[in-house]
Amino acid sequence: MTNKKVYLGMIGDIIHPGIINIISEGAKLGELWIGLFTDSAIASYKRLPYLTYEQRKSVVENIKGVAKVVPQEEWSYVANLKKYKPDIIIHGDDWKTGNSSKLREDVFAVMKEIGGEVVEIPYTKGINSSALINTQTAIGTTPDIRLKTLRRLLVVKPVIRFLEAHSGLSGLIIEHTEITKENEIRRFDGMWSSSLTDSSSKGKPDIEAVDLTTRLHTLTDILECTTKPIIFDGDTGGKQEHFIYTVRTLERNGVSAVIIEDKIGLKQNSLFGTEAVQELASKQEFCDKISAGKKAQVTKDFMIIARLESLIAGSTVEDALDRAKAYVQAGADGVMIHSKEKSGQDIKEFCENFKKEYKNIPIVLVPTTYNQFTEKELSSWGARIIIYANHLLRSSYPAMKKTAECILQNDRSLEAEPFCMSIKEILSLIPDNK
Repeated sequence: MTNKKVYLGMIGDIIHPGIINIISEGAKLGELWIGLFTDSAIASYKRLPYLTYEQRKSVVENIKGVAKVVPQEEWSYVANLKKYKPDIIIHGDDWKTGNSSKLREDVFAVMKEIGGEVVEIPYTKGINSSALINTQTAIGTTPDIRLKTLRRLLVVKPVIRFLEAHSGLSGLIIEHTEITKENEIRRFDGMWSSSLTDSSSKGKPDIEAVDLTTRLHTLTDILECTTKPIIFDGDTGGKQEHFIYTVRTLERNGVSAVIIEDKIGLKQNSLFGTEAVQELASKQEFCDKISAGKKAQVTKDFMIIARLESLIAGSTVEDALDRAKAYVQAGADGVMIHSKEKSGQDIKEFCENFKKEYKNIPIVLVPTTYNQFTEKELSSWGARIIIYANHLLRSSYPAMKKTAECILQNDRSLEAEPFCMSIKEILSLIPDNK
């Protein structure tokens, strides 16, 4: 082995023969340093790894041939290459095309600048990391791993996006849908289990009289075929003793968080219309409910998020801020602010004032009415979690209705075929189908 410093960037979540091969080749060239991608570096471009940075570091630093492990804080290699100035960087030759080609160009430019060399190792045939990850996803996850994911995401990503799931099938859409935009893979980070869309998908009214056991049927369907974190719509949480049971049940099943709202009376959807009058709960009673829920938790990972209905009820931003502070002091792990105003200015005012005092308490926004704002804009206000609360159900109904009308119109289904996925596609969507 020479005295040359050799650098290899690695995620290290799955160690397979191809990884061992490139480590062995790198160690032949000199002292091998592993730039281990941090969770935050990975999360913006790929799915959050199953293992934490410390767990991955513990594995990688014990592989034969590895001299040192250092954190790589960015997806780009540039910062670490300029910092550590290796004589050689090695990488598999599979980065010559696709999304990684720009990464490759930057590496060659920096290594030329610092007088180093780029060595490309032939990609190990028969090994497909993406396929291995997909297999791992198909196998599933555990309640403990899923439960912790939301808090991990809050640490490593500036803003997290959740989409409503009302069935196992809609959960699979959220699990697998991704696009590439600006050399970045974009996907949903988790699922919102909505009481509105759950009841609507069953053809029933959205009333809180539907007990947790009934909701759990849908939740179980989603849990069994997905791995991403779930935030559960807990309505008002019910009576305090009921909420304690809800917290323990959700936590046991691996749900990451529950959101409960500070209103009372007959359930009405907050966005139903101007004639719907909301009555706010007693601030002290709601604080007591939050405190009881926190005491009922078994782990520190489960989150209770307080949903503020002040703006919906016609009260002020000041009232919402006052209640938010009280709920945080009672133990709430986050706050969700809701509004019917399309301008979004009341939401923005709340967020900016709340963040002045509580920088580390996440704000959840549901931009159904003020949907003209991008995630980047909402994040600039202080939002950490964005929930798209009902869009899969709302889009599924008109699509199904159109197909049904088409069949009636034509006395056959031929003309409806363009609106439908193929039987092969739907069978492929479900992993165990043959």
